Amino acid sequence: MPERRRPTSRHGLSRESPLLGHRHEGYDPQGGVLDLPQPPPAEQAAELRELRGLVPAAEPGRELDDWGRSQRVFDLIEPLLDFYYRNWFRVEVDGIENVPSAGGALLVSNHSGALPPDAPMIMRAIRHEHAHPRPLHMLGENWFKGYPGIGMLANKIGLVGAHPANAQRLLADEGRLVLVFPEGQKGSRKLYWQRYRLRRFGRGGFVRTAMRAGVPIVPIAVMGAEEAMPIFAHVPLLERLTGLIYFPINHAFPHFGLAAGLMYLPAKFKIRFLEPVDLSAYGPEDAADIALVGKLSERIRLRIQEELDDLVLARRSVWFG
Repeated sequence: MPERRRPTSRHGLSRESPLLGHRHEGYDPQGGVLDLPQPPPAEQAAELRELRGLVPAAEPGRELDDWGRSQRVFDLIEPLLDFYYRNWFRVEVDGIENVPSAGGALLVSNHSGALPPDAPMIMRAIRHEHAHPRPLHMLGENWFKGYPGIGMLANKIGLVGAHPANAQRLLADEGRLVLVFPEGQKGSRKLYWQRYRLRRFGRGGFVRTAMRAGVPIVPIAVMGAEEAMPIFAHVPLLERLTGLIYFPINHAFPHFGLAAGLMYLPAKFKIRFLEPVDLSAYGPEDAADIALVGKLSERIRLRIQEELDDLVLARRSVWFG
């Protein structure tokens, strides 16, 4: 009897593929974006290091790095990002000196908004306010790879698939700044009345990542994104029919279509970079301690929540701060 073929999606992916959100071995639907298959066992580490040595070093004249990030694309969209940063959201930044000037560091932030503006504004804050600006890569879920055009654009602005091997290379091997949102889709799906209530930070995958890479964690509290692109309701039926990860209803979508992506409300942004969490006392082997990882993850989540509560309490106006 011929072997039965696995059903595939319209994109040619297996329906069991994690890229389509289906379960696979080791998959936790409540986990964060880094709670994916773990790195290879210790006996393969030497082979991995040897393979990484074959990757060409960065070339100053290149416009495209080895992760697909394009400086040329950034230069094209920079005026628009600066308009939002300086004139529309009027971003105020505190604690930018807590972002290391050299070496790897994992930046961890709260997440919100139908089309979250928090990542671009954090990138702009480091670009304009830091004494030693550095490129920032963001680890994101792999849903974008299933949509033609979106995956390519996402890579060109610095989005990298949230896999432990990618995080290890970025942080430990290349000493880069990496941004992650542990709430994942649970954060960006929040309704307006749920604003500034942080969701669970997965199973602490970001803590394990920082431990393995030997880098500090810099918590970030962002206020303003919840009001800039709020979600008033979800339509599950249209979500299934369109194939979108969610189908939100707000002030601009769906009646303005794709143009809604540029129709942010002019909420006042405040971004606060908190003191780094030093993990130098822990080694890669501590990443297997579930209790320790969970404790550190919850401590960081509560630290960001407390800072958000203080920012919201001190705010006099959503629009003027």
